[in-house]
Amino acid sequence: MGERDNVKRIRSNYMNKYDAKQERFKRRQRLLRRRLIVFGIIFFITIAAFAHAYIEKQSLYAKKQQEYNHLEEELTNLQAEETTLQEEINLLQDEDYILRIAKTNYFLTKEGEIIFKLTEETPSY
Repeated sequence: MGERDNVKRIRSNYMNKYDAKQERFKRRQRLLRRRLIVFGIIFFITIAAFAHAYIEKQSLYAKKQQEYNHLEEELTNLQAEETTLQEEINLLQDEDYILRIAKTNYFLTKEGEIIFKLTEETPSY
């Protein structure tokens, strides 16, 4: 390296053009590097925004799916209850059923009837 420091540079038209060309090349390299950095940052921000939106949508979808399953279960229960109530309505249309309920639940009798309440337990004697 020491020898190169002692060498004088030739000042000619060709060398001036060569230096200008080298300077343009270095400037283009710097601009290219800056552009790549800017585009890289923009690309990273875009990817981050899409990832955030995707994760948010996945979370919303999971909540909605859970709510849908809950409502689906509730609908099944309500349909079963509706079927039971419809059967009870049909039974309440029958006069014999109403009389049986009146006798068992409310101990109502026709005139002259006697009600004996039997326990379902076995006697202790």
